[in-house]
Amino acid sequence: MNDYAVEAKNLVKRFGDIDAVNNVSLMIPKNSIYALLGPNGAGKTTTISMLTTLIQPTQGSARVAGYDVLSQADKVRRNIGVTFQETVLDDALTGRQAMTYHGRLYRFSKAENEAKTAELLAMVELEDAADRAIKTYSGGMKRRLELARGLMTEPQVLFLDEPTLGLDPQNRTKIWEYIQDLKQRKGLTLLLTTHYMDEAEQLADCVGIIDAGCIIKEGSPKELIDQMGKDAITMIGYGNRERYLEQLGQLPFVQAVTTAGPITQLAVDAGNRRLAEVVTLANTEGFTIEDISVAKPSLADVFLKYTGRQLRDK
Repeated sequence: MNDYAVEAKNLVKRFGDIDAVNNVSLMIPKNSIYALLGPNGAGKTTTISMLTTLIQPTQGSARVAGYDVLSQADKVRRNIGVTFQETVLDDALTGRQAMTYHGRLYRFSKAENEAKTAELLAMVELEDAADRAIKTYSGGMKRRLELARGLMTEPQVLFLDEPTLGLDPQNRTKIWEYIQDLKQRKGLTLLLTTHYMDEAEQLADCVGIIDAGCIIKEGSPKELIDQMGKDAITMIGYGNRERYLEQLGQLPFVQAVTTAGPITQLAVDAGNRRLAEVVTLANTEGFTIEDISVAKPSLADVFLKYTGRQLRDK
């Protein structure tokens, strides 16, 4: 038996002269959560669109739930669920109607359709709102309804494109709970795209950092963060920066030096103990520090290291 729910090899998607996705390869084990982390325009949605058979790759191959996305597209569709970045709900329907109409498309019997609808609406805590028009739902309620609808077919693989985009912290946390429960209780494999660092760090067994259509680093959140050293010193300043950076790199406690625009970041063994030496060296080399801080490394620091820039939410 194949242990992988998603296998992609050298996927490429070109739109004219633009490579939206450039040689992306993925091996996602069954019953795991994989997060594609990257900014808008990085190729996340295009990658998901190829894996869900919405668009065909220019080059490369992929199998989802054991089926080829090109030659067995129908079988792929029968074994996946998808929630899109944009809400695709008919506001004139009630929540219950949206679910039952979806079930009819898959030719469920009336009894099966009603049972699945009731079960899933209960799971996402929408029983009390089931017979209200969707246009009265909040953004978080709509996201939860879309998640429930994506589970109607009991998919082997669930694709979630920016599942908490635009939600407030309370609703984001609620969606996270549902996602983790799906993996643990139903044994689903989930591939989600996000540009929220905390979301990838909280949910994912494995993270793929994608930028400009390429996956540039992959690993578990803990592995990626541990590679950054014990502490991160981040600073902004002006002056003889090139000479200062050169000297910083020679200090025995500095494990890595990363720059992104005006930001300089150091991976060090013990940030608070090393601050004085870092500041003293700046004064010696003619570099004026305007702002400096020490923190434990995060996925944001990993992204900064491998892309040379910050990933912003907006």
